[in-house]
Amino acid sequence: MKEPGPDHPITITPNPHRIRVVLGGVIVAETTRALTLKEAGLPPVQYIPRADAEWDLFEKTNHTTHCPYKGDASYYALTAGGVERANAVWSYEDPYPAVAAIKDHLAFYPNKVDAIEEFTD
Repeated sequence: MKEPGPDHPITITPNPHRIRVVLGGVIVAETTRALTLKEAGLPPVQYIPRADAEWDLFEKTNHTTHCPYKGDASYYALTAGGVERANAVWSYEDPYPAVAAIKDHLAFYPNKVDAIEEFTD
């Protein structure tokens, strides 16, 4: 386990805007409780509470990855509107203490969904 620091900063902040994720023209997740994770030089990622996702559209896969700063990620396939995407969603079910806030949240690959929309109204 590595700790975030000056050489690899990670910040997690509440996002006050509405975040909506769409696949196949179907809203698969929508929330006003997203967390924005910014990690080093990577693009920001919106983490959406599991409770704000349409769980009947998700199916856990056997795919996993490991991040030395966040822990082990589990993956989910997503099917909506006749569109199927393998491993489109990931979640840290037992994240390291430095990023504990993302527990019970989901993140989506932008290139595997139609849109990740942010509404500022």
